[in-house]
Amino acid sequence: MLKTIFFIAIGGAVGSILRFLVSQIVSKFWTGNFPLATFIVNVLGCLMIGFFVGITTKNNLDNGLKWLLITGLCGGFTTFSTFSMENITLLQNNHFTTAFVYIISSVIISILSVWLGLFLSK
Repeated sequence: MLKTIFFIAIGGAVGSILRFLVSQIVSKFWTGNFPLATFIVNVLGCLMIGFFVGITTKNNLDNGLKWLLITGLCGGFTTFSTFSMENITLLQNNHFTTAFVYIISSVIISILSVWLGLFLSK
């Protein structure tokens, strides 16, 4: 258990640092209103989690590596990647209604939750 937590912590730290670096780099070149850095991080995170799940599953790699790359790195980089992977799994298993409800409710409730948190902090 401690070894797993260590792998997740290391991956999460690296993912968080990478997210920060992407944000810094993008902000030097982008001044528009569209949140490009977050968009790039989310898209890259989705690409990464798909790649890491595929490689670790195909090659039956060590669980430690899965915790490091998927939960740690991708989780620290963006939780959107996990959300996307879970929806792909639901769709692949023909749970279309569940995927639709999960997508719509996650987006709407998350935005409302941010608004509520901001409201409560005033």
